[in-house]
Amino acid sequence: MKVQTARSGGVLRIKLSGEMDEYSAPQVRAACDSLIDKNPDARQIIINLEDVAFMDSTGIGFLIGRYKKAKRGNMTLKVENPNFAADKVLSLSGIYTLIPKV
Repeated sequence: MKVQTARSGGVLRIKLSGEMDEYSAPQVRAACDSLIDKNPDARQIIINLEDVAFMDSTGIGFLIGRYKKAKRGNMTLKVENPNFAADKVLSLSGIYTLIPKV
């Protein structure tokens, strides 16, 4: 899985590409946590899921973990452009009640 980032004002954008599964999650988690730690003055984090080809419950756990980390840093977390499969998993899990979709 590939992690790309961009910063614009108080918004940290993180774009994920590839498959979010049990194998890739630890590396993606570490990369995203590092990006969040390096941008403590960001007020909002947007995770773009447009190029995530596969996501299972591991992806839900990943997002909830980043939500908790963002909240501890007084940041908000949002999800952007989930593809159909990812959107279905996220909708069924009810995660959009915690993490809104942009």
